[in-house]
Amino acid sequence: MLMRTDPFREVDRLAQQVFNSTRPAGMQMDAYRQGDEFVVHFDLPGVDPESIDLDVERHVLNVRAERRSPAPEGVELIAGERPTGTFSRQLFLGDTLDTERIEASYEAGVLTLRIPVAEQAKPRKIQISGGDSGRRQISG
Repeated sequence: MLMRTDPFREVDRLAQQVFNSTRPAGMQMDAYRQGDEFVVHFDLPGVDPESIDLDVERHVLNVRAERRSPAPEGVELIAGERPTGTFSRQLFLGDTLDTERIEASYEAGVLTLRIPVAEQAKPRKIQISGGDSGRRQISG
C-alpha cells in the first residue's frame, strides 16, 4: 500500500490530539426562536441514542452523551481522529421558557430540542376602561 504523507498535517493532527486530551469534549450547537418555541440542535454524530442523558434543574439544562470507539479491543489503531468519550453541555434557560414541556428527538446524528415559551411570557391583550373614549385594548 502506497501512502502520501504531509508532515505538516501530521503535526496539526498531533497538536489537536494533545489539546483535545487536556480539555473536555464539547458538542456543537445551533439555537433559534421559531414562533412560540426555541429550537436547539446539537451535533452528536455516531452517538448511541441510549447514551444521551437530558435533565433540567432550576432552569439549567444538562446534556450528556457518550461516543465509544468503533474499533474492537486489542486491534492496532491506524488513525483515530474522531473524538470519543463523554460530551456535555449546559444551557441556562430563562424563566420565560416552559421547562416542563421540552421535547427531544435524535435523528441523523443531530439531537433536537424544542423548548416552548411559557404561557405567562407570551404577549396578550389587556382591556382598559375609563375616560371619555370608552374601552380600548392595549397590547402588553
